[in-house]
Amino acid sequence: MDLPESSVPRADKGPAPRRLCPVDREELVRAMAQSLYSLGYRRAAAALEAESGVPLYPPEHDRLLLEVMAGQWDASAEIVRSVAGVGEADRTVAEFLVWRGYYLELLGMRGDAGLRRAREVLRRRIAPLGVDRRCVHLLARAMVSSEGAVAPEAVVGWRIAVFLDLVEVLPPWFHVASGRLEHLVESAVTKQVESCIYHNLPDEITLFEDHRCHEEHIPSQCAQILCGHNNEVWFVRFSNNGSYLVSSSSDCTAIIWKGHEKPISFASWSPNDRMLLTCGTGESLKLWNVDTGECNLKFRGSADCIISSCAWFPNSEKIVCASSEPASAPNRIFTCDLEGQNLEVWAGDRIPKVSDLAVTPDGRHLIFVSCNDIWIRELPRGREWRFREKQTISSLSLSGDGQSLIVNLNSQEIHLWKINESCTVPEKFMGHKQDKFVIRSCFGGSNSSFIASGSEDSQVYIWKRHVEMPIKVLHGHTMIVNCVSWNPARPHMLASASDDRTVRIWVTLQPLAWSTNMYKICNSIIIG
Repeated sequence: MDLPESSVPRADKGPAPRRLCPVDREELVRAMAQSLYSLGYRRAAAALEAESGVPLYPPEHDRLLLEVMAGQWDASAEIVRSVAGVGEADRTVAEFLVWRGYYLELLGMRGDAGLRRAREVLRRRIAPLGVDRRCVHLLARAMVSSEGAVAPEAVVGWRIAVFLDLVEVLPPWFHVASGRLEHLVESAVTKQVESCIYHNLPDEITLFEDHRCHEEHIPSQCAQILCGHNNEVWFVRFSNNGSYLVSSSSDCTAIIWKGHEKPISFASWSPNDRMLLTCGTGESLKLWNVDTGECNLKFRGSADCIISSCAWFPNSEKIVCASSEPASAPNRIFTCDLEGQNLEVWAGDRIPKVSDLAVTPDGRHLIFVSCNDIWIRELPRGREWRFREKQTISSLSLSGDGQSLIVNLNSQEIHLWKINESCTVPEKFMGHKQDKFVIRSCFGGSNSSFIASGSEDSQVYIWKRHVEMPIKVLHGHTMIVNCVSWNPARPHMLASASDDRTVRIWVTLQPLAWSTNMYKICNSIIIG
């Protein structure tokens, strides 16, 4: 029955005036009454209205509802004109809605009398309002096509819709929005949580006191040291379900995976956690079966090809890799299936040497970094844009929702970018040390609200998003911390990998049961 939105003129609404005085008693009572009614406590709501002397709705509200439902359009327009606090533009829109409602009802009468009266309403009531001429023309065309005309059997529903449209135009005091009190409470809680730099556990929220977390909610206690490697540990990553951990080292092993002949610098879990990809300097890409420990795929593009990074697509059936070829051949980015068959290849002079890449969880964007540039490409073959940094980028990490990314820079900064073309300035995080080596950072915690990073000074640094300096520094490693991984399913757990040949598992200080579960998980990985 509704005409397109373009048939309704829009009034420009400026920002609402800011209230500087305490909460108005009548506004609070009305919001409380509306909440009680919506929760089904009708007698309690009625008792509140009676005892306070404050009705949920003002008299004008009830009068307008009665007149609209009775089809008293002149009276309805008069009420709209008399409501206080309505700007001229809004008042015009409200009156237009009244007469449009009457006009479309008349068109639905399907008779000469109705058509004649509709023509009069259009000429005498709607046209003089001075609304956008396109709205008037659309209504005029409806007289010929009957588009939007209201059938007699639908009149009641139509009048309710007209009244609800009017409520949207009239001032907020006229009609308490549904769920208004709940919205205010949720906004207050959300603001407290967002301002809490240590908030990491989503179930620790109560309405009975102001929200405040302590730094003990951040993983900071070293609960276990894994010593299975014989040389520098370069990479560590929790599985997507949080139940497993893989670490790779320059000792040519990936625990629990073995068999490489050259240092392993990178590993990637499949989204379903059944497979693992590993690659490294001069090493072939290998696909491992997590259950059996068998290598299902060894892939190398050419004799001198170096696969620098790899990532999974969301369906766990396709991977994307970046390779550097000999000087005589171009760099490549290619996708392949789990049999190693190339599916799509991007090559040519414009393809840079890629140091790290990722695919967003929805599979819609490929992101890769090269020297000072962050490239974002829509998939399959859509738009492409890039962000340029002033310093060399050493690594890339995506947030859990795929909406943000962070890059580590050799300027001893971490930058956070939003994955959209309109992002022009990144958020900055600093305090750690990075000058010569590849350091990998990560998002983590509840809703990816934290950032963690290794450091060349042998420490682990943790930041709260939107806070530039670290909120926590973890001490324990004795050499460079190359990589960190925050458990995606257990926000109380963090892993770090270091040149001191160890992987450390960090947990929150409480409760103890978490630490116990963590020991079982990590021991099963080492034994496996």
